[in-house]
Parts: sequence; C-alpha cells; structure tokens
Amino acid sequence: MSRTAKPRARGQRSRGASVALHATLVVASLVSLFPVLFIVLVSLRGRDGWQEPTRFSGFEWGNYRHILNETKFLTWFGNSVIVALGATVIGVLIAATAGYAVSRMRFPGSRPLMWTFLVVQMFPMAVLIVPLYNILGQLKLLDSYGGLILTYCSISVPFCAWMLKGYFDSIPAEIDEAGRVDGLTPFGTFWRLILPLARPGLAVTGFYSFITAWGEVAFAGQFMSSEEHYTLAVGLQTFVGQQKAEWGLMTAAAVLIALPAGLAFFFVQRHLVAGLTAGGTKG
Repeated sequence: MSRTAKPRARGQRSRGASVALHATLVVASLVSLFPVLFIVLVSLRGRDGWQEPTRFSGFEWGNYRHILNETKFLTWFGNSVIVALGATVIGVLIAATAGYAVSRMRFPGSRPLMWTFLVVQMFPMAVLIVPLYNILGQLKLLDSYGGLILTYCSISVPFCAWMLKGYFDSIPAEIDEAGRVDGLTPFGTFWRLILPLARPGLAVTGFYSFITAWGEVAFAGQFMSSEEHYTLAVGLQTFVGQQKAEWGLMTAAAVLIALPAGLAFFFVQRHLVAGLTAGGTKG
C-alpha cells in the first residue's frame, strides 16, 4: 500500500522555497551590512589604514582619540543635537496640529493646503537654497541655530503633516465628541486625548524629522559660516583637503555620527510599523 503525500495547506511554502527565501534574506542582509562593517574596520586601522583595508590586524583607537581630543567634534556634536532636537520638536508639533485640523475640521482651503504640502515636496533641495538663503538673510537668521531649525522644519513638516493626517483619520471621531461632552476645548481634546493615541504616528514623523536634520549637509553648509556653528555633517568636510583626504578620521567620525541615529531608531522601532501602516493606508 503506497503512502500518499500529505497535501500542503493553501498558501504554505514548500521546504525548498523556504530555504531559498531565507538564503536570499541572508545574502541581502550581508550586502547591506558590508559597507557599515567596512567603515568600522577602516576607522580602527589608524590614519593610513584605509590603504590596506583587507588586513585584519593592527587595530587601534588613534582615529577616535584624534577626533575627540584634537578637533571640534564635540562642539559640532552639540550643535547637531540642538538643531536636530529643535527641528524635531517644532516640526512634529506644527505637523501634528496641521494634520489634526485637516483631519477633523472642515474649513475653506483645507484640501488646497494638503495639496500645497504635497507640491512642496516635489521641489529639489538645490532649488530651495537660494530663496531660503535670501529669506534667512532678511530675517538675520544666517549662521544661527534658529535659521537652520526653521529650514529643516520647512523640509519635514509637509511630509509629516500628510503622515499624521492619515493617522488621525484612523482614530475614531467619537473620542473627540467624548472630549467635548466632558468640557474640553478643541485643543484640550487634541492634546489630552488624541496625541496619546497617536504615538506610533508621532514616532514615525519624529524619527523622520530627526534623521533629516541630523545628516543634512547642503543647507547647513551654506547657512552656517562659522566653525563654531558647524553641524556634524559640515564639520566632516573639514577632513577633506585639496591635496589629501583624511579617510581614517572621516570613517571614525562617520561611526560616531551614526550612533545617535541608531539609538533613535532603537527607541522608536516598535512604533514604526504601526505608524507607517496607518499613515500609508488612510486619508
């Protein structure tokens, strides 16, 4: 009596397909990790270690000691923290209020407002440098934290407002009605009831705003003229001269710059999937 093969459930992958899928994912992960590991390796090889990056010996911390003790890296780091946190807090607050207003209120110009946010996102960054430079010059905000924070808010707010509008649409309007019954003002309802429920969306937009401000180079390079106000991305360019580039120092600085971004992702990762899904399917 011959045995019959047990039929697979609908949608269930075969063993060969599972092996192929996992092998593909492993290869893709190794490909994505290779540049990061290569930079870390070069940063531990000394000032000229980049010339022999495949030699797995002679590791040292000289590049990191030089970066921390003999350059203005800590000053640049502090400037980046101020600018990135300022752009994140102000940008997310503006985007949240705008997204909530469009989601819950009907007023003249609400749809054109959201379309304006979308159109603004289409302009290349290079096109905006000259007009923003002129505006900041007239406001006397060049070479200042405030000017750079406002610039980064102009980049992040349109996308964040679209994202949060979609997330607010997923929150039942009955919660707003309950807040009004309890005597809360519209802002009180927004602040005390809606925002706590919108944490995943706020995490996504906050992470986007932070990363945008943390690693941006073009605006910071044009608007910050004094070395005391350089951000990390601009300060990194000082290691590149006309005759020689300090690749060892640049890789060490790149590793140190990437750490705060990695920590930010670690703290918000559990909210990212829910926030991106809701923002991408609603509205």
